[in-house]
Amino acid sequence: MSESPGSKKHDPALEAAQAALAAEHAAVYGYGIVGARVGEARQTEAREAHDAHRARRDAMWRSVRSLGGTPEAASAAYALPFPVPDEGAAVRLAAELESRLAAVYADLVRAATGARRREAAAALREAAVRAVRWRGGSVAFPGLVERAPRTGAGNSPDGAPKRL
Repeated sequence: MSESPGSKKHDPALEAAQAALAAEHAAVYGYGIVGARVGEARQTEAREAHDAHRARRDAMWRSVRSLGGTPEAASAAYALPFPVPDEGAAVRLAAELESRLAAVYADLVRAATGARRREAAAALREAAVRAVRWRGGSVAFPGLVERAPRTGAGNSPDGAPKRL
């Protein structure tokens, strides 16, 4: 199959960078909700996360451009994964945003090379640490557990690893 003039080859790094950019757009939006509903004790944490995601979003915008892509703009609004009427839900939303970002950055680590891979690994680590802070607990492999199959040769029918 030959390519038509002007078309681009499939570029996993570009696709993963676009996905990371989209996730950062959503995180910036989501932290606006978190900041409005989280209690005073966690306002600084929410503001710092919001600022960090704005910086990551801008870096991903540049990354997409450097890979030859056209960065996608943010949406005017995003659907939240659940209602966020109070502080408890805001904390859960922050943890969910970070978990989703860790998964997206795990994909970028897998697709990228060199400095881009190192930056993606740093972003994955930061998202995983924030998720732990918001959630109060962690998972063994942040960003990968979301990608694990529910059943398989090494898993029981309920998706849990088989015990030896």
